[in-house]
Amino acid sequence: MPVAVVTDSTAYLPTGVAEEQGIRVVALEVRIGDRVGREGIDITTAELSAALADRHLDVQTSRPAPAEFVAAYRAAFESGADEVVSVHLSRELSGTWDTARLAAEEVGAHRVHVVDSRSTAMGLGFAVLAATEAARAGATGADAAAAAEAVAARCRMFFSVETLDRLRRGGRIGAAAALVGTALAVKPLLHVAQGRIVPLEKVRTTARAAQRLVELAARAAGDGPVDLAVHHLAAATRAEEVAARLRERLPEVARLLVSEVGAVIGAHVGPGLLGVVVVPRG
Repeated sequence: MPVAVVTDSTAYLPTGVAEEQGIRVVALEVRIGDRVGREGIDITTAELSAALADRHLDVQTSRPAPAEFVAAYRAAFESGADEVVSVHLSRELSGTWDTARLAAEEVGAHRVHVVDSRSTAMGLGFAVLAATEAARAGATGADAAAAAEAVAARCRMFFSVETLDRLRRGGRIGAAAALVGTALAVKPLLHVAQGRIVPLEKVRTTARAAQRLVELAARAAGDGPVDLAVHHLAAATRAEEVAARLRERLPEVARLLVSEVGAVIGAHVGPGLLGVVVVPRG
């Protein structure tokens, strides 16, 4: 394929899709205590969840080294690609995009198109799939990147967490914003706006949080065909319930994926995450 697609491990593509579609994935790193490993390779979501339950273990995440992206780009060129489209999680949430850009300059910026998805999880994943579909249809690198950007522009992401403390400690939201979730029995609802995590509202119960996620997702989806993803961390039953409600409520669901987030995003949101990614088809 003249245009190859690269992404990072926070895209959380369905199992087997990256291999099947020839998408190269560069893994972010997770540190659990003294142990450092690559997300999804050395450290699993189950290991992350166990670590979060241990108050004595410090859990941190970090971007890949530029050399990891350089290796991915060069491997793509060696496999016959003329150009690379490299699509990544929001630069407002991680330095991964910037690292990819530096790597692109090393191998030839004119051959690598680095795209900021302004999102993560399947908000990123759907943009990656759009670039891949365009590339398979014969698009140039610039056009495949534009396809990813168009999906990213239509994407909406809503989610609830048990507490905002991990997002605050990781610098993903400010201390003032974190105050929305300090009251007892309050479940914070958030969304991603302009690549940043922003508090949206607060509800009193887990059941109400799930209901509001369905309502917000349905409003964002509109009446046309839509791609959806429901994400969770240690909340599989609730995720399936939200997916079932969305199937019943929306008239034309093109794709609906349900999956647990990986260790990197999990480290910042904590167990109990429930989220919905909405991408109306253009």
